[in-house]
Amino acid sequence: MRCQANSPDGCTWSGVLGMNRNIEKAIKILKDGGIVIFPTDTAFGMGCRIDDKEAIERLFEIRKRRKNKAVPVLCSSIRMVLEYVEAIDPDVQKLMDKYWPGALTLVLRAKISKVPNLVRGGGETIGVRIPDHSMIRRVMEELGVPILGPSANFAGEETPLTMSDLDPNLVRKVDFVLRGRCKIKKPSTVLDVTVKPWRVIRQGAVEIDTR
Repeated sequence: MRCQANSPDGCTWSGVLGMNRNIEKAIKILKDGGIVIFPTDTAFGMGCRIDDKEAIERLFEIRKRRKNKAVPVLCSSIRMVLEYVEAIDPDVQKLMDKYWPGALTLVLRAKISKVPNLVRGGGETIGVRIPDHSMIRRVMEELGVPILGPSANFAGEETPLTMSDLDPNLVRKVDFVLRGRCKIKKPSTVLDVTVKPWRVIRQGAVEIDTR
């Protein structure tokens, strides 16, 4: 693994071995159906694998999230994204190529057979992105499936942008915390591309002109 001192991912040469061990532990816990808190480029998230319904239900219970509210999904590559969404048009593909990895969440038509109802909030779409953070992308690459990526907080509380922002009461309820840093410290922009013109649901770190 390549690592530069004081890199945005929070990696230093002295901590490479420890970080690798932590990444491997996070992967194992997720494979076994656990829930992990982790850094992304924008904020700290918490998640489980997309194909474990029991873990998904537990995540909703821990976060006190409404079950009719869809949860964001993180992927390691565009290829992984395309396995879970319906066909996209060329303009959307251009957005992916330009802004991913990065702080843009795209709302896309989900493949209903592959995306659990709870993840979709009972609807037919999912919000998905590829984070610009090498640690969590590596986790997903080795896991082989997307992970859910809501912010690591109880529903309605402040989004954690640093390790010190994490609520100890939440930390006690999950199986592992993957330590690291968020380099942007600003939520992603959420853009619904299932409608025309495209609709900005949340303006965040990426400026999008929908005109």
